[in-house]
Amino acid sequence: MDAGMSLSRFDGQSMLLVRSLLSGVSGARRALGVFHRQQRADPGVSLSNFIETLCQDEVSCPDTEPQTLTVKPLVCLFPALFKQNLLSFIYLVCPVLPRTAVLRLLKCLSQDSQPNSWVSAQVKQLERNLGVHSEEPLCTLLCSQRLKELSQRLDGFSETGGWAKCFNGRAVESGSQSSSGLSDLGPQRKRKGSFVTQDSSGEEMGQQSKRIKMDVCGSDSLDPEEPSAKAEISRRIESSALVETPAEELPDSLCDAVPEHIKVSVLQMKELLESETEWDQSSVDVFKVLNECDPGQVEMLCSMLSLPDLPEQTLLKLCSSILTPSPDLSYSTATTLIKSLLLKKVLSLSEPASRCLVTAVTLLCSRCPRPMCHALVRPVLEENNTGNPQAELLNRLIEGSLDSHYRLLVLQMTFKIAWNEAVLSVIHCLLDCKPDLSEEMFTQFTEQLVSQGPQFTKSVKFAKMMLTVLTKYGSYVTAAHKHSLDSCLMLNATFLKKSLQAALKRISHS
Repeated sequence: MDAGMSLSRFDGQSMLLVRSLLSGVSGARRALGVFHRQQRADPGVSLSNFIETLCQDEVSCPDTEPQTLTVKPLVCLFPALFKQNLLSFIYLVCPVLPRTAVLRLLKCLSQDSQPNSWVSAQVKQLERNLGVHSEEPLCTLLCSQRLKELSQRLDGFSETGGWAKCFNGRAVESGSQSSSGLSDLGPQRKRKGSFVTQDSSGEEMGQQSKRIKMDVCGSDSLDPEEPSAKAEISRRIESSALVETPAEELPDSLCDAVPEHIKVSVLQMKELLESETEWDQSSVDVFKVLNECDPGQVEMLCSMLSLPDLPEQTLLKLCSSILTPSPDLSYSTATTLIKSLLLKKVLSLSEPASRCLVTAVTLLCSRCPRPMCHALVRPVLEENNTGNPQAELLNRLIEGSLDSHYRLLVLQMTFKIAWNEAVLSVIHCLLDCKPDLSEEMFTQFTEQLVSQGPQFTKSVKFAKMMLTVLTKYGSYVTAAHKHSLDSCLMLNATFLKKSLQAALKRISHS
């Protein structure tokens, strides 16, 4: 299946269900949780579009005959695990679905050219529940025979502990057949018994979910037309969703602050951020709603979605999604997002930034340079504890993502803060890029050199920065500048002092 083309048929709400059903053996449970969150956000939500899309015809190319094109329902092109999860999910929500829609979906699944035994059994069971008479058994003849043998082995075991007792017995039997004498039976019994206990403990969490689903399935034997039966089934489905997924109601402050469609998008965004599957175009569309929010709403959404604490891998996917296909974010929205997504991570760096973080910062900076300067660069420069990891990241942005205009903006920011070694590194990087300084700005910069220089008399970084000023910006130096710079160089106590004085002297004789 061409995933990009086929999945693009689903709308945003349906796409979240598809992702959940593709997420592994717990896909049905996850999809049920997603559906109930969608219901809480929008009580009128329906699964009709979801089922309708699954039933649409799709052109495919069979693996066995790559030169042949066939037309099949879209649902048939999904993997078997998706179909199993889908049918389990349909089983749970069947009371709220139109009977005709479910039957149409089952008919589409019957067109699968490579049917899965488990899926076939689920289809037959659902057909029986919907009143479609079928004389075919739910399982194959071989499966029926094995179930009969298992039932005979279980005969005589008590209800409580019957399964464990049965497996312990089988372990002993197996051990007896493979042992050479009775002396080996004890150790084998002990090992087998402990294995069963460990296995049962490991599946304890799954058993609770299975018990809930069995209870719900048992209710389907009631008359489907009886209102009380439907009410009971719905009540059990709701209860199972509350048990299996934590309640994620939107806070009252958000409910009052944003329109209904944004509330739905918030739940979709949360589901995507927690998902481990790849994102596609429909995922990108979910985040476009951020541009409809004012800065206060964006800040509220960022806090609720815990964007400052996102894993860096998810952060990179989010940044790419926000900016694809075009940077249509407003300045205020971009500023709030950059501050929420990046500032905490950058300020907390104690070692060089990871590749994911560097890529995310560079991506946002190249598309939103002014918001980046105000939301990230300025706060990092103003932070007293700014160190080499932060300076290294800012220097990457200066060299690779900011043009001359924004380099001048960052240089002006350094005029209003106390300098430290990290800030000196950033200033040196800015000067190496040789932005087009005006006479007024160079004068302001010279005043900063003179006023802040006394605390860096032994700083090699400060001396190297001064040397860059004297060699690359000599044409900017006036008589007034020379006098001020000369007094500043007299205080220098590094091995570069003579080189600095010589560079200044060459300017004075030019």
